[in-house]
This record gives sequence, structure tokens and C-alpha cells, in this order.
Amino acid sequence: MKLDTAIRLKRFQAEEKRRHFVQIETMISDFDRMARELDREIEAEEQRAGITDAQHFAYPTYARAAATRRDNLRRSADELKQQLDEARALWDAAVEELKKVEALGERERGPEAPVEIVKSVAGRARASLAM
Repeated sequence: MKLDTAIRLKRFQAEEKRRHFVQIETMISDFDRMARELDREIEAEEQRAGITDAQHFAYPTYARAAATRRDNLRRSADELKQQLDEARALWDAAVEELKKVEALGERERGPEAPVEIVKSVAGRARASLAM
């Protein structure tokens, strides 16, 4: 019974690591999407104003603020990519631990468990044929 509990715990931990990994991936894709949208808005604002030089005194304030926001999003996405690598490593380690515990459980149950399953399936098959 203790081993079953350990297996459930390791499965839960591996699933938590996977969820964290997926959450970071989702955040990165959201940040990239928002940065692309800001790029389009900046371009539209520059075309509307007719000024593309950010150093020009009449450069649109909205375009300047959107560019700052876009740069912050890209910087955050880059930081998240580093966290993603760490999360991937933690997830892989959790999966390896789970495999070890599951293998230990299989060894502990011994070769009788699969034989018993085969015998019960064969018995049911014979019973259904007799009908």
C-alpha cells in the first residue's frame, strides 16, 4: 500500500511540473502575440503621424509608450524562456522519478501479477465460448 501511495504522489508531482511547464509556454506565446499586436499599432500610429524616427520631437507619444510596453513584453518573454528550460528539466526529473517508482512497484508485485491477469482473461474467454 505504501508503494501505491508513493506512485500516486510521484504522478501528482510530475503532473504539477507539467502544468507549470505548460503555463510558462502559454505565457510566452501570449507575450509574443501582444508584442506583435503592439508592433502593428506602432506602425499604424507612425503612418498616421508620418514620423518614423523615435528621436524626432514630434514622434507620437502613444507609439513611444507602445514601444516601451512591447520591449518590456519581449524582455519578460526572454526571462520566461529561461524559466521554461528550468521547468522542462524539473518535469523531466519528476517523470524519471515516477518511472523508477513504478518500476519498483512492478518488481515488488513480481511476475505472478501478469500471469494472474492472463489466467483471468483466459478464464473469461473460455467461459464466454462455453455459452
